Amino acid sequence: MEHTDDLGALLSETGLNAVLGWIVVAVLLVTAVLTVFEGVFDWGFIALVVVAIVLFPGVAFRDPRVMPPWELIAVAAVPILWEALLGRAFVTDVPAYLAVAALALLIAVELHQFTAVRLNHGLAIALVVLTTLAVAGIWNVLQWIADVLLGTSFVLDGRSQDAINADVMMEFIYAGIAGIGSGLLFDFYFRTQNRVPTERTYVPPEPRPEADAPSTAEPDTPKLRDRLGIAPRRQRQASRAMQVVLVLVLVWGLYVRDLPTIANAAVALAITFVPAILEREYDLPMDVGLVLWITTAVFLHALGSAGLYDAIDPWDHLTHALSASVVAAAGYAIFRAVHVHTDRVYIPPKVMAAFILVFVFAAGVVWEILEFVIDQSAIVFGLDAVLAQYGINDTIVDLIFNAVGAVIVTLWGTAYLTDVSDSLSERFDQWYESE
Repeated sequence: MEHTDDLGALLSETGLNAVLGWIVVAVLLVTAVLTVFEGVFDWGFIALVVVAIVLFPGVAFRDPRVMPPWELIAVAAVPILWEALLGRAFVTDVPAYLAVAALALLIAVELHQFTAVRLNHGLAIALVVLTTLAVAGIWNVLQWIADVLLGTSFVLDGRSQDAINADVMMEFIYAGIAGIGSGLLFDFYFRTQNRVPTERTYVPPEPRPEADAPSTAEPDTPKLRDRLGIAPRRQRQASRAMQVVLVLVLVWGLYVRDLPTIANAAVALAITFVPAILEREYDLPMDVGLVLWITTAVFLHALGSAGLYDAIDPWDHLTHALSASVVAAAGYAIFRAVHVHTDRVYIPPKVMAAFILVFVFAAGVVWEILEFVIDQSAIVFGLDAVLAQYGINDTIVDLIFNAVGAVIVTLWGTAYLTDVSDSLSERFDQWYESE
């Protein structure tokens, strides 16, 4: 009997794949031992982590033939062998982040195989791209925290804030290249291998709890507008008032010919109309509280660009946390919509929280890259930067407050997004049926 499970199919039981995989594992183990004897404990530890991830399926099945594709193992091993044995880094960080992407795919396969999580190959690839970007952000945040609290010099190595920030931005760009490139490569791999799972590695869909039924069966779904303590009419008025202020800020920017103010006010004003467009064109329910949430986030950012970022130090932290909460809400709505749309995907609540955090960190890294590119382009062309960066401390603190926004949504905000995610799922159903 042939089963459809493209992730379960990656756990091969063929002798050739097992032999090649075990050869790579043996090389990694030897490398780990050699590096430990040489006092290079970090690469030894990383090699052992990779070995543990690779061997876990075989240990779980008690069969050494059960092995992920040896090609993925090799991709994950190359940067370790290169840096640990040759003692020098690659010219760019792309190979290292390709290894991160390969490990992310292996972890996705093992989550799918051995936990309640159910993934299809499309969502797994999306998570690979997001994880690769998120790891770049998290890794630099952790190093920066160690430098600040413990006096190390992983990131803060005595150079200027801008010089360090430029290096970190290039690392982010390389991570983005590796993430997107690996996503395309893995998608091609899935489509061309035509693998099928065995009876052991096939993972059936997870039975759905009633709580995952569409919200049409849940008339008492909580509404954000009812929890804000403000009448819905007042919430609409507040959103309209902020739009009016954004128009005034835009007019003022045009009057004084201030490009950053013009651009940020115009973009913020455009975003405030997105909820109405989504509701009218795609039948996505936009609770008035959600509209106020989105409008407030872009409104505060536009005011910050008009001068409050310089005048009030915490303003930047506030806007990043609030903007990240909107990004987290979007991530949750998308993940849950896919979760409801297909019985091949099941994301338990605790895992959903981790997915949201990865989504927000990845989005934060993309935003920092965008700021960096715009900032550097403005310098080259002699223009005022629409978005500007102020050194590595500013970048890392922004990423930390992004995480704060994600945690807030994960703890308190997801219950108010079920209408949107269920409507997205229905839209996915319509698109799928029309193909």
